[in-house]
Amino acid sequence: MNIFRLTGDLSHLAAIIILLLKIWKSRSCAGISGKSQILFALVFTTRYLDLITSFISLYNTFMKVIYIGCAYATVYLIYMKFKATYDGNHDTFRVEFLVVPVGGLAFLVNHDFSPLEILWTFSIYLEAVSILPQLFMISKTGEAETITTHYLFFLGLYRALYLINWIWRFYFEGFFDMIAIVAGVVQTILYCDFFYLYVTKVLKGKKLSLPA
Repeated sequence: MNIFRLTGDLSHLAAIIILLLKIWKSRSCAGISGKSQILFALVFTTRYLDLITSFISLYNTFMKVIYIGCAYATVYLIYMKFKATYDGNHDTFRVEFLVVPVGGLAFLVNHDFSPLEILWTFSIYLEAVSILPQLFMISKTGEAETITTHYLFFLGLYRALYLINWIWRFYFEGFFDMIAIVAGVVQTILYCDFFYLYVTKVLKGKKLSLPA
């Protein structure tokens, strides 16, 4: 495992922990898109079905279990424990416009036409756009809490580091996965505007807002 993969995983884990702590400590999920979190839970569920069919390493298994567990814990906190604080009026992105096309694309463009491979491909495509409901929600409310922007920053950083990981693996291992790379590029592009606002506003102590 190279340093970019490891730091990417740690950035992803940091994002998840920041979000869970934010919700738990404030006893509120205000400003958090429940729809994005459901999509992420779906991403991890469909991607890590190989947990029951293969073993790669303790690290790999541990991280997969953590991702799945934290994803469903977040969904539980939003829709059950702190449901009264969930802002459903602003979390209105039509996720079916993401899930259905992504599902169709996974059937058409994949490495192998088998159930596990199609579901893995679906998860890769879906992860690329899962943050859209959250960004849409921020644009509707006009701003985001600083802790929420830290969550988004580490989530975007994770994907950017994974892109570098794919480049590293191509040059040093001869490994190339076009599906993962293209999806990673799309996901990183979606974060570009946010990264700019994060650096120019949040890091200077200002509140982040996206154009409505």
